[in-house]
Amino acid sequence: METSNPRVNHYIDGPVRLFSLMAVVWGVVGMLVGVIIAAQLTWPELNLGIPWLSYGRLRPLHTNAVIFAFGGCALMATSLHVVQRTCQVPLFAPKLAWFVFWGWQAVIVLAAISLPLGFTSGKEYAELEWPIDILITLVWVSYAIVFFGTIGIRKVKHIYVANWFFGAFILAVALLHLVNSAAVPASLLRSYSAYAGVQDAMVQWWYGHNAVGFFLTAGFLGMMYYYVPKQAGRPIYSYRLSIVHFWALIFTYMWAGPHHLHYTALPDWAQSVGMVFSLILLAPSWGGMINGIMTLSGAWHKLRDDPILRFLIVSLSFYGMATFEGPMMSIKTVNALSHYTDWTVGHVHAGALGWVGLISMGSLYYLIPRLYGREKMYSTRAIELHFWIATIGIVLYIAAMWIAGVMQGMMWRAINDDGTLTYTFVESVKATFPFYVIRLLGGLLYLGGMLVMAWNVWKTVAAGRSVKAPIPQLVQA
Repeated sequence: METSNPRVNHYIDGPVRLFSLMAVVWGVVGMLVGVIIAAQLTWPELNLGIPWLSYGRLRPLHTNAVIFAFGGCALMATSLHVVQRTCQVPLFAPKLAWFVFWGWQAVIVLAAISLPLGFTSGKEYAELEWPIDILITLVWVSYAIVFFGTIGIRKVKHIYVANWFFGAFILAVALLHLVNSAAVPASLLRSYSAYAGVQDAMVQWWYGHNAVGFFLTAGFLGMMYYYVPKQAGRPIYSYRLSIVHFWALIFTYMWAGPHHLHYTALPDWAQSVGMVFSLILLAPSWGGMINGIMTLSGAWHKLRDDPILRFLIVSLSFYGMATFEGPMMSIKTVNALSHYTDWTVGHVHAGALGWVGLISMGSLYYLIPRLYGREKMYSTRAIELHFWIATIGIVLYIAAMWIAGVMQGMMWRAINDDGTLTYTFVESVKATFPFYVIRLLGGLLYLGGMLVMAWNVWKTVAAGRSVKAPIPQLVQA
């Protein structure tokens, strides 16, 4: 049995293995639900008149599954793997790490049951009702104890920058969850938000945008700062830039949320503060992207032969694209066109599919064979196939949504000479139909790539065996 004694001579990878495998499982489930609701948006009759299959119930199930089930398991797997290797000690309190694993799976299963049944707080990305929120809090505090406890017993004086990003992600998400989920219970599965009106909206989008900033950005940048140099066999391009990137990013992100509330009842000065900080955010975001991509400086040839490295580097390209587009869309005059259109959906999925999805897949392709005593995945050609299917799917998806979004914005703004609207809303929906079909095709391709990955992982695990990775005896001063 794995022990918490820091003198044991092997890393504690049991929870890391299961988190890695469940990331793949939940990835398939979450993306399948995404394809189903994309089909429903194209052909609404596909909900078959069944309430728990309606778009309004499946959409939060999709977002929770891909963000917190797939993304969360990938983050927990990689953070618990990285913190041990960079600190050269086994996990602190491994029994608590097992509680984190089983507790998080319980949260996911409860979400999968409660959301289709219609139990929701109505807060985007925070829909789960108060009993599940309490379980999330217990699991998250336990996760923080394991992670920071491992750093506390480290044998290496230096704290590698990946752990800075993982640590910021853990602390910020804890704060965001506690504040935004504050509620007054009305029954076992019903509650009322502690806030009301525009204050509720402001707290929600302080949470919502920072869920993007810390869960979907800072945590995955922790992956980038460890697995890109590892897979490339080169040190990070600039360690100094990584520190500047960290502090600039975590300070700026916290203030950007009001850009979700342009042209609402939120005071105009608060909207402008959100816009300004969103524009500033471009600098640290691109600094991190450049740092990751330039790690390959002098070794660009590796991209030809290494599909895992391709996943990691192309994810950074999508990160750069999404973090340019986000600040641009926060400008009030641009937002006047983009708000409430499918352009926003395209922007979100450029980041979600292109950045979060690809960096997670690349990191898991690096991690899983090593957890099972193998030098590489069962099939390199399957990784290659997955990369191209996923990339083509992303491009189809986001291009269709960009075009549809701009078209919708232009149609809604078009005015006749007599001041009446040129197009009805129904006409804009009809014009959007072909792009919804293309979006569905892109989603199907992306899901197909995930199924290829699941097969490859299955074969790798079946051919391998769980191994106890030794802790190096030579420790840095």
